[in-house]
Amino acid sequence: MGRLFGTDGVRGVANIHPLTSEMAIQIGRATAYIFKNAKRRHRILIGKDTRLSGYMLEQALASGICSMGVDVLLVGPLPTPAVAFLTTSMRADAGIMISASHNPFQDNGIKIFSSDGFKLPDEQEDRIEDLIFSGKLEQLRPTAGEIGKATRVDDAAGRYIVHCKNTFPNKYTLDGIRIVLDCAHGAAYKVAPVIFRELGAEVTAIGDEPNGENINLNRGALYPEQLAKEVVKNKADLGVAFDGDSDRAIFVDENGKVIDGDAIMGICSLELLKSRKLKKKTLVATVMSNIGLELLLKEHGAKIVRARVGDRYVVEEMVRRGCNFGGEQSGHLVFMDYSTTGDGIISALQVLSVMLSTEKKLSELAMVLKRMPQTLMNVNVKEKPNLDEVASVSKAIDQAEKKLKEKGRVLVRYSGTEMLARVMVEGPTQKEIDKIARDIAGLIRKEIG
Repeated sequence: MGRLFGTDGVRGVANIHPLTSEMAIQIGRATAYIFKNAKRRHRILIGKDTRLSGYMLEQALASGICSMGVDVLLVGPLPTPAVAFLTTSMRADAGIMISASHNPFQDNGIKIFSSDGFKLPDEQEDRIEDLIFSGKLEQLRPTAGEIGKATRVDDAAGRYIVHCKNTFPNKYTLDGIRIVLDCAHGAAYKVAPVIFRELGAEVTAIGDEPNGENINLNRGALYPEQLAKEVVKNKADLGVAFDGDSDRAIFVDENGKVIDGDAIMGICSLELLKSRKLKKKTLVATVMSNIGLELLLKEHGAKIVRARVGDRYVVEEMVRRGCNFGGEQSGHLVFMDYSTTGDGIISALQVLSVMLSTEKKLSELAMVLKRMPQTLMNVNVKEKPNLDEVASVSKAIDQAEKKLKEKGRVLVRYSGTEMLARVMVEGPTQKEIDKIARDIAGLIRKEIG
């Protein structure tokens, strides 16, 4: 039996192993067991995005949890960071988010947070898997009054709205700011427009009409083109595109130009440095971030530490080093002073506060990052062998690195959630790195595609 948990929880096509009702019940039972002791009643909070299959998995997880004598708090469709926040603020023993993030609607996933709002470490995920596959829980079935119950938390959205607004400086207001929000027909569709409007912004919302099947469909962080058009059409100051569970954000400036996570990390890092709030004068990014970001921070007396790809690994590195800001080029931004995981809404509020404090447009702020040419290619693969053992690919990577030397870098890795190999190359010229990436991608396609 293959490992259930990937780089970001359990993920797959809904109603096909491992995302079946039967497996969700087992995950619920095992999660309840590891967070339970005999001293008191325990509670696990469950949230979800807007996928049709969320209903099925929500009920199955709740059933499994209740069957182990643990109570359930149901908060309905809310962003992943809202589940992390509510788990902590409501003193729940754990929180579960049902979402496949940026994936299409037929997929779904299960992410688990501990009581401190952080995603479970590998060791606890391994323990859950062991409990499921060993059958150890079969003899543990509470009865009568020891069975758990499920309750809906009617004010969950309001609690999260207040939390987000409290991260925005009291001395500022968004009066006169025009903003376009693309909610990806996902988890932020209700709360995001309310937050920005209550702070005074003039909000145009798109991707805010989920029907269970349209999450991420030509909307959201992966498809910012329509957002860019709406920003220009509405003469907005900026646009923000969330992904399906709103744990990341991609920005569009007032001219309709897309601004990715690297530029936003540069903008916010400099502001935190200026106010002496960037702990350890260190930004935690990933191996995917452009080397230009590294040079920018070095110029201002700060540094970058690179983690593995995945916001969970960024967070782990931040905690280990005592840092308070980190993120990914893809738009996961973690402001540890406010959240234990990536939060697209809080990220947007922090960017707006920088715009107001500097009295600069987003396009001006983004100019601080001087990028080195970078290309990224995705290749569909049938399997994921160690690339060091695929001779032709390994040789091509080695030759490319020798050619680029200190002027660039090559990174080839597998996606943690999809059957893809990602080829990233940075170097002096776009023409040169495009050729290197194409050659490596072609070999991967030939060998394992």
